[in-house]
Amino acid sequence: MTKVTREFIDGLPKAELHLHIEGTLEPELKLKLAKRNHVDIGQTTIEEVRKTYQYDDLASFLAVYYPAMDVLQHEQDFYDLAFDYLRRAAANNIRHVEIFFDPQAHTSRGIPFATVINGLHRAIVDARAMNVDADLVMCFLRDFSKESARKTLLEAMPFKDWILGVGLDSDEHNNPPLKFARQYEDAAAAGLHLTAHCDIDQVGSIDHIRQALEIMGVERIDHGTNIVEDPDLVAFVANHGIGMTTCPLSNSFVSPEMKGDEIKELLGKGVKVCVNSDDPAYFGGYVNDNYAALADQFSLTRDQVIQIARNSFDVSWISDEKKALYQAQIDDYIANN
Repeated sequence: MTKVTREFIDGLPKAELHLHIEGTLEPELKLKLAKRNHVDIGQTTIEEVRKTYQYDDLASFLAVYYPAMDVLQHEQDFYDLAFDYLRRAAANNIRHVEIFFDPQAHTSRGIPFATVINGLHRAIVDARAMNVDADLVMCFLRDFSKESARKTLLEAMPFKDWILGVGLDSDEHNNPPLKFARQYEDAAAAGLHLTAHCDIDQVGSIDHIRQALEIMGVERIDHGTNIVEDPDLVAFVANHGIGMTTCPLSNSFVSPEMKGDEIKELLGKGVKVCVNSDDPAYFGGYVNDNYAALADQFSLTRDQVIQIARNSFDVSWISDEKKALYQAQIDDYIANN
C-alpha cells in the first residue's frame, strides 16, 4: 500500500466542521491581547503560556480554556482571533469552514453579544479574499442553565442571517442533550441547522447520542465515536447521512489511540465521518495535522483520506451547488496528483 503523504493531505481541498474559534487562541495572540487590553494573565512569555496547557480530561481542559478568554475584550480582539485562524485555514487548503463560537463564555463576563459576533463576522467577510468560505455556528454551553441558553438564542435573533446553526458544547457530565430540547426546537423553527457534541467516553455516552439523534433531530454529531457500541445507531446515522465530526488529536488527550479504530470502523460502514481540529491551539495541530496523524497511525489508504475530505463537504450546511463545486475541486486535485 502506498503511504499517504503529508504533501497530498496538504493540497487536498477540504471543509472543517468542528472548530471552536476560542480554541484557536495561540500563545502569541494571547500575550498580544493581554498586553493590549491590560489583562494580567499571570504569564509573560510564550513558554509560560504553553506550560499552562496541561490537562488529561474534559474538565481539566475547560479549567484552562475558559480563563484564557479573559483577554478577549473588544470587537477587534474577536476579529484578530478569527482572522488568524482563517489564515491558517487557507494554508490548510480548507475551502469551507463552519466555526463554533461560545457567546455565553463572553456575555457572562460582561462582553456584549454584538461585540463578539461583529468581530467574528468582519473576519469572515475579509477571509473571502483568501478563498475561504466561512459561516458561524453558535453553541450553547451545556453547563449553563437552559434559561441562559434561551436568552442567548433571543440575543442571536437580530444576527440570524450571520448564523448558520446551533451546537452544544462544554461539560457534558450531568448535562444531557435533552436539557436543551426546547432551545433546539426554537432554533430549528428559526431556520437554523442543528448539531451537538457527544464527547468521547462520557457517562451515558450512548444515551446522549440517542437523545441527540432520535429526539432532538440533529443533523450532525460532534465527536460521538462511542456510537460504535450500538450497531443500531450506527446503521441509523449511515442510513440518514448524518455527519460525525471527529477530532483525532484532541481525542488523544483522553484516549491514547485517538479513537482511530472507531473512526475507521465508521468509515467502513458508510458513515459520513470527517476529520477536524477542535481546539487546535490547545491540542497541538490544525486540520492537516489531524489528517496526517490519523493516516500515519492507522495506515489510512489514499481512498479513505479522499473519502473523509468528500464527507466534510457532504455533511456541511452549504447549498448543493456549492457542494458540487467543491467535490469537483477534489476530482481535479485527484486527477493531477
